[in-house]
Amino acid sequence: MHANVSPENSVDNCTFDYAIIRVVPRVEREEFINVGVIVFCAEKAYLAARVEFDRERLQALAPQLDVQQIADYLQTIPLICDGGDGSGPIGQLPQRARFHWLTAPRSTLIQTSAAHCGICCDPQDALELLMTKMVRPPLS
Repeated sequence: MHANVSPENSVDNCTFDYAIIRVVPRVEREEFINVGVIVFCAEKAYLAARVEFDRERLQALAPQLDVQQIADYLQTIPLICDGGDGSGPIGQLPQRARFHWLTAPRSTLIQTSAAHCGICCDPQDALELLMTKMVRPPLS
């Protein structure tokens, strides 16, 4: 998905990279639930993640999981994006390195999609749009 969040001719446009955060209860089945988004925009020195997920939906897909433990793990992603005190050694890396570390391929319970790119005026708006399109349930 190529995310365009602003008009093509805007002088304030900048490029950004993003990845969808997923919970993959049984890696061998390749089933997953999108639970968040990470957005990185070097031009605006922006790196942020938002996580939201439906605990009941996850429990229905994988009743054996400790949903609270997964929620705790997921909350470390925005902390790493924010950097600074309390973000651990990865959170001390430069923004680009943190984004690449968070989006590196892995075969674990929490994964990200491949990194994609987009164009926006405001990366915070891009994050919100991606959450609506890729994570939140569709409005009826």
